[in-house]
Amino acid sequence: MTLLNTDNPRQQAQNTQHNPPKTGRLAAASSIGTALEWYDFTVYNIMAALIFNHVFFPSFDPLVGTILAFSTYAVGYVSRPIGGMLFGHLGDVLGRRFVLVTTLVIMGVTTALMGLLPGYASWGIWSPVLLVTLRFMQGIALGGEWAGAVLLSMEHGKPNQRGRNASFAQVGPSCGTLLGTGLITLITLLMTAEQFQLWGWRIPFLLSLLLVVFGLWLRSGVGETPAFLKLEKSKKTTHTPLKEVFTQHPRALLIAGGSRIGSDVLYALVVVFTLTYVTTVLNLPRPLALLATMLGAVGNALTVPMFGALSDRIGRRPVYMTGALLAMIWAFAFFALLDSAQPWLICLGVIGGLLIHAMMYGPQAAFVTEQFPTHVRYAGSSLAYTLAGIIGGGFAPLIITSLYKELGSTLWVSLYVVLALLITFFALWKAKETAHKPL
Repeated sequence: MTLLNTDNPRQQAQNTQHNPPKTGRLAAASSIGTALEWYDFTVYNIMAALIFNHVFFPSFDPLVGTILAFSTYAVGYVSRPIGGMLFGHLGDVLGRRFVLVTTLVIMGVTTALMGLLPGYASWGIWSPVLLVTLRFMQGIALGGEWAGAVLLSMEHGKPNQRGRNASFAQVGPSCGTLLGTGLITLITLLMTAEQFQLWGWRIPFLLSLLLVVFGLWLRSGVGETPAFLKLEKSKKTTHTPLKEVFTQHPRALLIAGGSRIGSDVLYALVVVFTLTYVTTVLNLPRPLALLATMLGAVGNALTVPMFGALSDRIGRRPVYMTGALLAMIWAFAFFALLDSAQPWLICLGVIGGLLIHAMMYGPQAAFVTEQFPTHVRYAGSSLAYTLAGIIGGGFAPLIITSLYKELGSTLWVSLYVVLALLITFFALWKAKETAHKPL
């Protein structure tokens, strides 16, 4: 069995026309990349909060070590625009499918290599340096993955279902979060804390290679998108998509990027910082934080397509803006629930936050990609996604943890989250509705 389809573009076009991918396969092929991405990120996030301060930064106190670990987390976002520019260009020149195969392999290999890294005790300063290097390479691959995954399902699907189809890629983060958190929970239950810190933490990183093989098999059954093949056939593909995005579509770039910032920061609060806050500040058991995250991820995965489909009916902006407003309220209610130290209220805080996140995340993929015309859609979407990711998700865990450490109050953390959501709300307010317009 071959993993890669070697048909030429004309054969792919015929295959796509006569044998369009089934919805289930299309959804899985679209979401597998983002699932791997967020599996990798979830494993890294959890290890950054629980283990890396001991393995790679052992000479600092626990909270400072966590901040340093989250700094390496930010590197994965800083490098994303490089991947966005590189693979965004290739995606509009060579096709969506070529890029998706390449980024999937790079992501899996770099994550597996993280699981093989010796700790600070063995390699000294070179250990965290190599961790940062792998994180940088991983971010480059991630920068080119998201837009291609969205376009794979959106450009294959029906015009009146773009919101639902584009949201398939948005389900990946919850699935990846659920898979990563569940696996780590299982491992921590099967071994002692000493075993987990010594070698058990490496297992989830190494298992990412299995997701890569599965993802390549899934994507081998989905050809190039009809929209790109049509451009290629008419010889209307551009050789300078990045230049066109910056010179001809700057407003679209700002709106698309601004729309992402709030949801990224909310996710960092509810998923990433919860682990640190529950275990380090509240001194509650680690499995409780992991359980809350898993339950929230299930709710998020189930509701993202629902809100994507709802945006097909009533528009992207109404659904998206409602989510942003509710998130501003939840930014304060969230800590009230966590500070209760009651397990069911902590779970409610995380689940509620991720359901609100789904209201923004469901219509987000279609909204962002619909801002750009087909011939620069990959480049424009990648740039918006990656540049906003630096401002939003990349530094959010670091900022949130630092704010709490320096000011000793969750109020300032909540205000920071609200500020990010206000940026998103303003971008949506200035945008035009795209749900019912031709792609």
